[in-house]
Amino acid sequence: MSTTLLALLGFLSWTLFLLVLMEALRSRLVLTRVVPANGFSPDNAGLSPFMQRLARAHANCIEGLPLFGGFMLLAVVAGKSSLTDPLAGVLLAARIVQSAIHLASNSPHAVTARFTAFAVQMGLAVFWAVALLRAGWS
Repeated sequence: MSTTLLALLGFLSWTLFLLVLMEALRSRLVLTRVVPANGFSPDNAGLSPFMQRLARAHANCIEGLPLFGGFMLLAVVAGKSSLTDPLAGVLLAARIVQSAIHLASNSPHAVTARFTAFAVQMGLAVFWAVALLRAGWS
């Protein structure tokens, strides 16, 4: 399996981990009768700040997956994973760091750090888009 596909698997697995964590915590709230089974909103409004950040961190992964994962998958399908392999792990690490910061805090410093991790991902996506477009013209 290429480094790009391993990073994509990591991205998918991280997204799944956040979902499983959120649903485990929600299940506990239902089983302890703190929240009725139909009492959840997608953004976890009305729950703890951590639960709200967890919902947002998961949503961020879902929002980014088609874009970042799309470039990785396109590179593999086109036989151009040599363009994405060197930095695919960096993208995955930046995504995990972004989510972890999101879970930890919403302070101004944390938001700046979280944006920095996201900016790394955006930069890689732009780099890969250009590299893949150039490779397509050759």
